[in-house]
Amino acid sequence: MSDLAARNRQLVERFWSAVYRRDFDAVEAMCHPDGEYTDVFSPGGDDDVARGPQQMVGRLRLGLEPLQAIYHHPRHLVAEGDVVMWEHAEEWHWPTGEAVTIKFVTVHEIRDGLVYRWHDYPDLQKLLAAAPQWWMEHIMQGYARG
Repeated sequence: MSDLAARNRQLVERFWSAVYRRDFDAVEAMCHPDGEYTDVFSPGGDDDVARGPQQMVGRLRLGLEPLQAIYHHPRHLVAEGDVVMWEHAEEWHWPTGEAVTIKFVTVHEIRDGLVYRWHDYPDLQKLLAAAPQWWMEHIMQGYARG
């Protein structure tokens, strides 16, 4: 593995460690000013992209802050040049008792030592089938506010 790929892999590992600690300030500090984040299979389609660190972290907060707990189940992490890909799963627990494990493939592009492109490919159908109605309403209200 090249030095660049190793540094980018370490950045992504720190990034996700901050996500699972819900240290949103640390996550924001690792996002490129021109960065973008999207869940590729989002009902919002191709236009459903958070741009810039504040929107990227805002989107993350919207989904994760209401959770009682979140656990990471990492699998394969591959880095080549400026691209880091991670196969992993997230186990989500809501305070009202619902729980689900969602499989993901996450693709990051690193630019200037920061997360520039973050595209998640989640099992969105599994998430939507398990999520409580109040959380879905919370998400939709957040999207409506922008």
